[in-house]
Amino acid sequence: MAPTERVEISLAKQELTVFEKDQVTISYPVSTSKNGPGESTGSECTPRGRHEISEKIGTDYPLNTIFVGRKVTGEIFEETLIGKQPYRDWILTRILWLSGLEPGYNAGAECDTKARYIYIHGSPESTVFGTPGSRGCIRMRNLHVMDLFDRVEEGTWVDILD
Repeated sequence: MAPTERVEISLAKQELTVFEKDQVTISYPVSTSKNGPGESTGSECTPRGRHEISEKIGTDYPLNTIFVGRKVTGEIFEETLIGKQPYRDWILTRILWLSGLEPGYNAGAECDTKARYIYIHGSPESTVFGTPGSRGCIRMRNLHVMDLFDRVEEGTWVDILD
């Protein structure tokens, strides 16, 4: 597999696309913020602009591993848990933690993507993909985020576009 050059996320299409040697390699459906785009702290919006993958979390953990605060809880997600905690924003399988690269837009002060804890992460299979619905993060199917995780390195650029 060639190294991933960059990742592009289209908010309009609700799609994440991987580029290798400036060619599209694969695309996945995603779910971004139900509040739309935005860079402000506390907005629960998906931040736009150029980012990088600052940390990869979850290497070698099983499918549906549950994370809280970027730490493994030791639990494996089952759909029945949604009924017990219907408003929980489930973070599963893998985490790609994003850091903004544009000072004053998505980096620093009141707009810092990393300080806002914006991730690309796995979600329950019952999540509706292709439609905004998250609290700011980019949600993916678990098998898709595992595949993406293996394709990217820390430092890979992620462009989030309207």
